[in-house]
Amino acid sequence: MLDPQLILLDEPSLGLSPLFVMTIFEKILELSGLGMTLVLVEQNAARALEVSHRGYVLELGRNRF
Repeated sequence: MLDPQLILLDEPSLGLSPLFVMTIFEKILELSGLGMTLVLVEQNAARALEVSHRGYVLELGRNRF
């Protein structure tokens, strides 16, 4: 638990104010920069794709992009 190789994040920005959303995504970029692997599920697709190396956009349960 002290040195994880993978972190799973499910809707980390859900219900947060814009200021906290910005902070969350800054931390995601920071962890990624440290070489950590992150799997992110997020409704805010545009913001999630900005910080991703790879992305899958689902629509009604099907891979859209």
